[in-house]
Formats: sequence, structure tokens, C-alpha cells
Amino acid sequence: MSRIGKKPVDLPSGVTASVSGQTVEVKGPKGTRSFTATDDVTISMGENAIKVDPRGSSKRARQQWGMSRTQVQNLVTGVTEGFKKELEISGVGYRAQMQGNVLKLSLGYSHDVNFEVPEGVTVTAAKPTEVTVEGIDQQLVGQVAANIRAWRKPEPYKGKGIKYKDEYIFRKEGKKK
Repeated sequence: MSRIGKKPVDLPSGVTASVSGQTVEVKGPKGTRSFTATDDVTISMGENAIKVDPRGSSKRARQQWGMSRTQVQNLVTGVTEGFKKELEISGVGYRAQMQGNVLKLSLGYSHDVNFEVPEGVTVTAAKPTEVTVEGIDQQLVGQVAANIRAWRKPEPYKGKGIKYKDEYIFRKEGKKK
């Protein structure tokens, strides 16, 4: 039995959901999101809650059960609160700034890196060393943050590079004489 899958997804006030076949559409104050589940699960709408049940006891059905319930929960969280990833830039001369829809990164290369921000995500650089990625799609927010971080991953000796705010960088000791 899936511990996650057993719980129904509660709909807070201000959020409406509709289930048609295998597709769930959730509307909230921040926007509209939808998810189409596989045929291994059954999605039903209850009193202010969405319930996900497996269509059998096969391994795949049990895997999809918990995953589908989590996806529906992420839809509800996205349209109510949204998702946010914070990045920190550390290193001498490393900085970021927004210019319209382009994030301009100075990361020690011979040129500045221009990162085009995709549709559905908001990127802000309040300080030159802090970048915030926000949106209602958790997968897209995480992917954009990972793409920004990939330009200069933190190195283990001085910790220079782009890291997530809550990330711990394992430090190595330098050369000895």
C-alpha cells in the first residue's frame, strides 16, 4: 500500500478542480495547471478533495499511484503558493543582473553569459549575488534553476560558482608544501 497515494489531495478555498477521464485541471489564484495520468490509476473528485486509486495490484500500478497523487498535489501547491528556487553566486567578480527577459551572468569567462528566461518562469536578481527563480510549475522552476547553475557549478576548493541557497559544498584541502 502506498502511504502517499492513500491520502486525498485537499483543495483549499479559492481553488477549483475538474476531472475528465485521466486529466485533472486545477485553477487557482496564480493560474491554471493540468496533469494527465496513466491508465494504471483512477482519479475521482470528492467533496473538496481529489482521490487517486490504483487499477490493480501490479507493480506499475502501485508505482503510478503515489506518483500521480504527488503530481496532483504539486498542481494544487503551484496554483496557490507557487514554487521558488534561490541561487547564490560566490566568487570574485561573479555577478548577475536582469535585462528585460535575459539574465546576464558574469562568471569569469571571457564573455558574459546571456540566459534567456523561458515562458512561465519569473527570474529576479535582487542583489548581484542572488538569483530567485519562481513559477507555478515545479518541474520547470527546478529545470531553469539547474540550467543557470550548470553555467558555473561550485568548485570544492574555494566554493566559487553558482549554488542553491540551502546546498552544502564539501570542501577539499589544497596542496601542501
